[in-house]
Amino acid sequence: MDSDIIPQIRQTVRQLCEGFPGAYWREKDRERAYPSEFVTALTDAGLLSSLIPEEYGGAGLPLSVASAILEEIHANGCNGAACHAQMYTMGTLLRHGSEEQRRKYLPGIASGELRLQAFGVTEPTAGTDTTSISTMAVRDGDEYVVNGQKVWTSRAEYSDLMILLARTTAKDKVAKRADGLSVFVVDMREVVGNGMTIRPIRTMINHATTEVFFDNMRIPASSLIGEEGKGFRYILTGMNAERILIASECIGDADWFIRTASDYARERSVFGRPIGQNQGVQFPIARAFAETRAAKLMVTEACRLYDAGEPCGGEANMAKMLASEASWAAGEACLQTHGGFGFAEEYDVERKFRETRLYQIAPISTNLILSYIAEHELKLPRSY
Repeated sequence: MDSDIIPQIRQTVRQLCEGFPGAYWREKDRERAYPSEFVTALTDAGLLSSLIPEEYGGAGLPLSVASAILEEIHANGCNGAACHAQMYTMGTLLRHGSEEQRRKYLPGIASGELRLQAFGVTEPTAGTDTTSISTMAVRDGDEYVVNGQKVWTSRAEYSDLMILLARTTAKDKVAKRADGLSVFVVDMREVVGNGMTIRPIRTMINHATTEVFFDNMRIPASSLIGEEGKGFRYILTGMNAERILIASECIGDADWFIRTASDYARERSVFGRPIGQNQGVQFPIARAFAETRAAKLMVTEACRLYDAGEPCGGEANMAKMLASEASWAAGEACLQTHGGFGFAEEYDVERKFRETRLYQIAPISTNLILSYIAEHELKLPRSY
């Protein structure tokens, strides 16, 4: 079924993206502004609710469809980073939340009445060592009191809900590193300025990222998703989905770079001939094309395993690593092909170049992926 619908969805995305050309994104980039109009258009088209089951107002489609949506967004020069978190954070609520929580939040997320875009996991002192986070949520009657800090919590200023990972048992009192962590769905509308403080972090790209502080923030005990102390396991599935979807965005970026570089190489003439006739120009673009096609096969395989409910940690991580490296190589080839014009804002190459570089670092660095592959796929001793 999904193989039949994907071409239609891709066409829908392409048509939608035509209304948001490079000039739109250049303005947002200059102003460091959130692309609210673009997010609203995606929501109104039902694209952001593709993974939400029909009974909660969504389309009930598999991850492969969400992958195609984000790939197509990036292939058409747009950026899904403003809204992609809804697709993978929603899974934690859907799979592990109570029926009451699902009915309370999912229909509003599907309709666009609510935005679930914030994922509060990373902390300044823990980094990618998620099991070392120190933000604490202490039960106090019918509430939890939360104290701590998160960093790189993107879209927090533009989200109504946050999926928050916090300790409910101190790290020195658990038997295993992953124990004692719990997940909450936080209604940010009730706590911003009332225990929660959000501070923007200005970065080299327009990513709307922030640091978030919790100072005796009180949330209802009913905010807890699933069982207390099992939160790390709950977010792992969401992390695999995140890696796959980010990889899809990288494939889209790479396709944009390759197409843009090829078009320019055919049209640009120097010394009386198209620069694309020179092998020194052709070969980097051709190599990037081959690397992108190979990476896309891994993304497809990771989607297949995820949608079948099979283990896919290795494939999700490899897809993200290979796709992010392919998009960077394609970006490098595109920028080099354009020469000085690649640095000119009006060509959009420098913006996309900056944007795609992020994905070798976030949501997980290449080195940590290699460590994961070494340990889990090659059975080598754990290195961290």
